[in-house]
Amino acid sequence: MAPPPGRPRPRAGPKAKARSASRRSPARVWPGRRLWRRGDRGPARSAGPAGGMEGPRAGAAGDVSLHNFSARLWEQLVHFHVMRLTDSLFLWVGATPHLRNLAVAMCTRYDSIPVSTSLLGDTSDTTSTGLAQRLARKTNKQVFVSYNLQNTDSNFALLVENRIKEEMEAFPEKF
Repeated sequence: MAPPPGRPRPRAGPKAKARSASRRSPARVWPGRRLWRRGDRGPARSAGPAGGMEGPRAGAAGDVSLHNFSARLWEQLVHFHVMRLTDSLFLWVGATPHLRNLAVAMCTRYDSIPVSTSLLGDTSDTTSTGLAQRLARKTNKQVFVSYNLQNTDSNFALLVENRIKEEMEAFPEKF
């Protein structure tokens, strides 16, 4: 029954609120996933050695690891910059300090081929997205790749990828 005109609608009691909250349960929307609503405190975290709030993997090997290396491929000096984050990897490849394109790829449980997309730059140049896909499959991480070389020959790109794989085998803790 609606209240008479001019009077505010009565607020719902605690039982009505609980019923409406159970209908919006995140488990019904995405099984196995938790949506954070306003007022939630987020996932539980353990106190680290300094007593601060840190994630479960923080502090063991560090949150960010940087690794730089270079190689001379077909008479061109190519620089590589690797940033290993907690669950992802950023790889920059180039001869000059530019960020002309950026692609990301990650593995999913729905397909054996990692999903990838171009975030920045020319979408018709698939060198970054292809390299990101192959590295995501190899590392099983989310991989960001910025491939900034003018030489887009597939044989040259294969040399670049082989050099990255050699470095991954020599320094697996950096990837």
